Amino acid sequence: MAVFLVLTVLGEDRPGLVESLSQVIAAHDGNWLESRMSRLAGKFAGILRASVPESEIEALTDTLRELESQDLKLLIEWSANDEPAQAYQILKFDLIGNDRVGIIHDISQALATHGVNIDELNTDYLSAPMSGEMLFKASALIRVPLEVAVADLQTHLEHIAHDLMVDVALEVVSATASV
Repeated sequence: MAVFLVLTVLGEDRPGLVESLSQVIAAHDGNWLESRMSRLAGKFAGILRASVPESEIEALTDTLRELESQDLKLLIEWSANDEPAQAYQILKFDLIGNDRVGIIHDISQALATHGVNIDELNTDYLSAPMSGEMLFKASALIRVPLEVAVADLQTHLEHIAHDLMVDVALEVVSATASV
């Protein structure tokens, strides 16, 4: 039986870091499923999900812990379950506008009010092409319970966007999904 590993890694960025992680996982018959990795402020920050035979959990965990001697911080979580049991739909959420304090807080609070889970969130801080003003850009995949009316969610987000003076958009990616 396969077990799922979720691993977060933080450390000084250097060549070969991802290769070291992939080598350890492959050596324990693990399958690298998905990951998000970035270089931020000279640091390597990553999260990955892998499936591993149940018989390899202890050995893989021990070998991963050995990587901590290379100045890496690791957080290792195991799960036998890969998906939530609740029926949902996946939407893509995009936001762009002049940067200001609290944008993510206000949006995430609105999503939580509707019982929406953020599956993936990417943000960026960039210079506007013409004015040079700083813009905040966010893109997310959100998991919306089927009992939540997307029109109500969109109305709530548009109201907040108006207050924040940003543009938001919602797009259905997957109409329905369940386990």
